[in-house]
Amino acid sequence: MSFSTADIAEIKWSVLACVLALAGTAALFNYSTSFERQAQQQLKQAQRLQTDARNQLANAQGDSENMAAYQKEYDALVAQKVVGSEQRLDWIEGLEKLRTQKLVPGFQYTIAPQKPYVPNPPLSAGNFALNLSPMTLQIELLHEEQLLRFFKAMETQLQGWFLLDHCSLARSETGAAMLTAECAGGWFTMKNRSAP
Repeated sequence: MSFSTADIAEIKWSVLACVLALAGTAALFNYSTSFERQAQQQLKQAQRLQTDARNQLANAQGDSENMAAYQKEYDALVAQKVVGSEQRLDWIEGLEKLRTQKLVPGFQYTIAPQKPYVPNPPLSAGNFALNLSPMTLQIELLHEEQLLRFFKAMETQLQGWFLLDHCSLARSETGAAMLTAECAGGWFTMKNRSAP
């Protein structure tokens, strides 16, 4: 079979349609390849977002479990007035009640202004400010056990958390007491930085 120039005129539209079909197919192939690449990127991004969301959900569930586990302890600290503002008046009233119980022959105390508490070693307190109201005590004693009873009574009868730093005992030179104790410590409080 041979083609002549007259035949070209007859098939030119068919050739043009074939070339246009090939060009359209190539363009459609490029578009579908690009669309597939974009869809795969969106799928990977959606999978990353899903993984992040699952991790956040697991963290939130873990935090919820931790909150439930520690809620009783936190509520106990709030009831004990360790969490919140300084309770200086309550401490003074509590110490005066201890004085009336005559657990020791006599005592004097001084509560200094509250200051930030820096534990050793340092630790992160999260959203809480740790504070200490330093207190010194001069206690008259008939014997050493009275000192232990006195601090036990402070622990059980006074609200708050008293941290005893140190005590020193010496023989008394005057009065009915046989010993004197010089003690230092402070009232520990935690205040939520977000609280009004």
